[in-house]
Amino acid sequence: MWIAKDWKDYEVLDTGGGEKLERWGKFVLVRPDPQVLWNTPRKLPGWSKPNAHYHRSSKGGGEWEFFDLPKVWQIGYKGLTFRLQPFSFKHTGLFPEQAANWDWFSELIRARKAEKPDRPVRVLNLFAYTGGATLAAAQAGAAVTHVDASKGMVTWAKDNAAASGLSEAPIRWLVDDCRKFVERELRRGNRYDAVIMDPPSYGRGPKGETWVIEDNIYDFVKETAQLLSDDPLFFLINSYTTGLQPAMMAYILGLTLTPAHGGRVTADELGLPVTNTGLTLPCGAAARWQA
Repeated sequence: MWIAKDWKDYEVLDTGGGEKLERWGKFVLVRPDPQVLWNTPRKLPGWSKPNAHYHRSSKGGGEWEFFDLPKVWQIGYKGLTFRLQPFSFKHTGLFPEQAANWDWFSELIRARKAEKPDRPVRVLNLFAYTGGATLAAAQAGAAVTHVDASKGMVTWAKDNAAASGLSEAPIRWLVDDCRKFVERELRRGNRYDAVIMDPPSYGRGPKGETWVIEDNIYDFVKETAQLLSDDPLFFLINSYTTGLQPAMMAYILGLTLTPAHGGRVTADELGLPVTNTGLTLPCGAAARWQA
């Protein structure tokens, strides 16, 4: 398992009863987690006195209960700053387990920049959300194209860039349907040294385009792989879809990338350490192709 273990401003304090107790900077939240199948005693005081608690509804969805939480606050990770706020379906605007991927590809980008300082490293980040991966890649020295179908998410990512001192970094911010963007980039002949994609299980583009990950992921990876340069660096896929396991994503990358580019594929679960138990909470999965 790839574990995001270097956080200072975030930690999973405890888990139990289908929920996790988390510290986000100074604030403690209780949120549901489908991976938490155990009913262990809740002895930590944060369980009874959180700053906010997201209650899942038996009818689907849920709602926040606030006690003492600002509308917006910030946390940091290795020089990056992220703006947080509670919004629909339990999210805060950041997935901390992704730091394991940020650290991995940041090392690759820095090594490539050291090897070829005069050559830019061009990274394409698809389904880019609030920009955690975009900022990590830019901080490491890459020129990043950030694509997301939600204007609000792109605006949020820009705010995170400003808070991280990366307003002037070579980041291209685009509100677009990722599939349509890839098709246009292929026609334009644009190429990238690395691709990051974090596709949703289901989604709609700005013009009503539908996305179902099990139906679309193989063809989309195959098409996107054609955007890689003659000297590619990496290709990363994230998944929070139960049916899309690490081995399946590894197989997709092996079929679409290794015949043309060689390299190697690895895949595993992503995880976060749990302070109270010393165990690791699984939080999705990722597959990585590396030259």
